[in-house]
Amino acid sequence: MAALSRRTVLAGLAATAVWPRHAQAAWPERNITLIHGLAPGGGVDVSARLIAEGLSKRLGQQVVVEPRPGAAGTLAAAQIARATPDGYTLGFIPGSHSVTAATYKSLPYHPLDDFTIVGQALDVPFLVVTYAEHSIRNMADLLKLAKTRVEPLLCGVPGQGTSQHLLVEHLSRLAGVKIQPVAFRGGNLALNELLGKRLDFLVDPPTALLGQIKSGTLRAVAVTGSVRFPELPDVGTIAEAGFPGFSITSWMGVVGPAKLPEPIVTKLNSELRALVADPAMAQRIRALGSEPAGGPPDAFKALIAGDIARWTKVVADANIERVGG
Repeated sequence: MAALSRRTVLAGLAATAVWPRHAQAAWPERNITLIHGLAPGGGVDVSARLIAEGLSKRLGQQVVVEPRPGAAGTLAAAQIARATPDGYTLGFIPGSHSVTAATYKSLPYHPLDDFTIVGQALDVPFLVVTYAEHSIRNMADLLKLAKTRVEPLLCGVPGQGTSQHLLVEHLSRLAGVKIQPVAFRGGNLALNELLGKRLDFLVDPPTALLGQIKSGTLRAVAVTGSVRFPELPDVGTIAEAGFPGFSITSWMGVVGPAKLPEPIVTKLNSELRALVADPAMAQRIRALGSEPAGGPPDAFKALIAGDIARWTKVVADANIERVGG
């Protein structure tokens, strides 16, 4: 009787141990919420909805995007970090996730340890542009003018402590030139000032700029990524202008709360990589001014960590005041 009881107990324990794996294998069994921290209708929101649409078809369950803007995305990030790690609440984070880690004095989460990194989805280059009548025609012109003009060149950026602001601070120190970032509340205001010829250039993602570049109102000066932008094959990279290895882009990708079960991470990463590799999806991604960018979780985690380290150094070198008490 005692032996029988022992076998029964062991069988029960084994069944209990196996059950979570069965539950994970069945995932997903209901809708998934994909949270991001930027405004509805913006570039991150549009990209999140595109990825959610594709994942919904591949996973067989609806992936519902929920924008929860506020405090430069940190409110949404905190909510993702606090979520139950069951695969039904995920986050779609942009490159500003690394920027806030460098520019905020404190955050209600650790930017890496409180998340499970699932995978990168998009790579987003920046364009350096000026107005059509400016004497700057390429990156070499811009740097030459910055070295010879008494007053610093004025560069519009969509806010203090944004990716674009830190990129300009980094470039000015790397090139040894005087560039004055001028912060606005959003890229549209900076663009209006550039079109009014009150700025020398600005840095922003392609989405808001391509129409005016193609119409001839703006001139593209350089691409900040490692390769030329497909829509503008004649526009060189900053690396080609004499800075080998220079490559700064933004990115977007999927994360979950810490301790997301490994089978769910593996399945999500596999489906995300297959999604962005699909030619039809890749074409839609490029239409948004981005590039498809899959890869394993470790590669995305290394990218985030590398950006945090770089931006932290830029903030210190430029003596940028950090946010918060």
